[in-house]
Parts: sequence; structure tokens; C-alpha cells
Amino acid sequence: MRDLGAGFGHLLKGQRWVARHGRSYGFGLLPGLITLVLYAAALVGLALWGTDLVAWATPFADDWSSPWPGLFRGFLTAVLFALALLLAVLTFTAVTLLIGQPFYESLSERVDRDVSPDGTAPESNLPLWRELWVSGRDSLRILLRAAVWGVLLFALGFIPVVGQTVVPVVGFFVTGFFLTEELASVALQRRGVELRERLALLRSRKMLVWGFGTPLSVSFLVPFVAVFLMPGAVAGATLLARELLGEETRDGDDRSDGGSADPAVSSGPIGRTSTR
Repeated sequence: MRDLGAGFGHLLKGQRWVARHGRSYGFGLLPGLITLVLYAAALVGLALWGTDLVAWATPFADDWSSPWPGLFRGFLTAVLFALALLLAVLTFTAVTLLIGQPFYESLSERVDRDVSPDGTAPESNLPLWRELWVSGRDSLRILLRAAVWGVLLFALGFIPVVGQTVVPVVGFFVTGFFLTEELASVALQRRGVELRERLALLRSRKMLVWGFGTPLSVSFLVPFVAVFLMPGAVAGATLLARELLGEETRDGDDRSDGGSADPAVSSGPIGRTSTR
């Protein structure tokens, strides 16, 4: 249970860190806003033309007597939209991290330097295109795993009582685990930790991971909240990654620039710091 509280503590510390570093927070909002616009457009399009899509996909229902075609297609449309919302929740973090790789890489490095006793941060030394490729490849693998869980939990949701009580709770824990993996991957990938090792590392401290990711997954259900929490979530996941690897961490609260100076975004191109 101690790990559960520690995980939640890292989430809060990450939000506090970005609150004290206003410029990093501002730049960290951009990828989430871009992803939100893309997802909102897709969901609006589905809401407008979902019925037509379902009608096109079910021509066999045309000959049914009223009101069964309408009820059947209405049910399928609702299911389709529910699946789209579930997929949006599961993939929002991965897509945002992929779009914002340079931004979040820079933010994570800044957190590492701020809390490291010697003021340094691990660096991948990989070119940007290589980092994007690795991040995209690993995100796809995680999304496939998350999709399998999503379909399984959606199917179990039709079980009376259990499907309306136990399954949603399990779903939040599963989503929290995958959210944490995606967020911690920014710091762990920079340290050369491969996907298989990352998953093994996270499974070894499940309570810590759930304490961080489960409340985050619940908050992400509220519209727009994910966008504003993403920078702090990346910062908190960096602190969590340091604990998983047993790295010494100093309290970063006594290093505050009040947002007046931010080398993570002011020196060199975005995603690259002057320490390289």
C-alpha cells in the first residue's frame, strides 16, 4: 500500500513541478491541444455520420419489419461511438506523446536535471528521427496490447452486475498501467531501456504504477483535463522512472525559477538541450 501512495505522490509532484516552471508547462500544452482538436473532429464526424455508416454496413436489416431496423442500427451506432470513446482514452496519451516527442523529451530532461544531485540528465544521443521511430514503434505495440484488453473488458461489460461494477474498476487499473508505461517511456527510452524491460520493470512495482496511472486515467475521462495534466504527468512519470531504476533523487522544490528561465525550451532547438 505504501507504493500506491508513492505513485500518487509522484503524480502530484509532477503537477507541482510544471506549475513552478511556467514556460515548460506552456510548451507542454501544445501537443495535447493538437491531439484534442484531431480527436474532437473525428468524434464529431462519427456522431454526424455514424448512423449512415452503420446503415451502409448492415444492408441485411433493410427488409426487417419496423421498428427493428431502427433499434438494431441505433444500438450498433451507440456501441460504435462507445468503442470510439474507449479507443480515444486509450490512445490519447500515445498519440500526444508521439506528436509532442521533442517537447516532452526536453521537459523530461529538465526534470531530471532539476532533481538529480549532480544536476545532470541521461541522454539518448540518438537523432530525432530515430527517437520518433522508436517511440512510434513502441507506442503501436502498447496500443495493440491495450486494444486487446479494451475489447475483452468491453465484452465482459455485458455480464450482469459484474459488468457494471467490477469490470469498470478493472478497466481503470488496466488503463492506468498502460498510461504510466507510455508516460514513463519518455524518460526510460532516453536511458536505453527497451520496451520488454520497461514492461518488466513496471510489473515489478504494480502498486506504484497503479497509484500513479489509475487516478490519472479517471481524470482523463473529463473533457479537456487530459490536455492540461499531460505536462505534469510527463514530469511525474520522470520522477517515477527514477524510483523504478533506483536513482537518487533530491527534492526539486528548492530549485524554482518561477518560470523566469527555462533552458529546456530557450536553449537550442526544441527537443534538444545545450548539454548535448
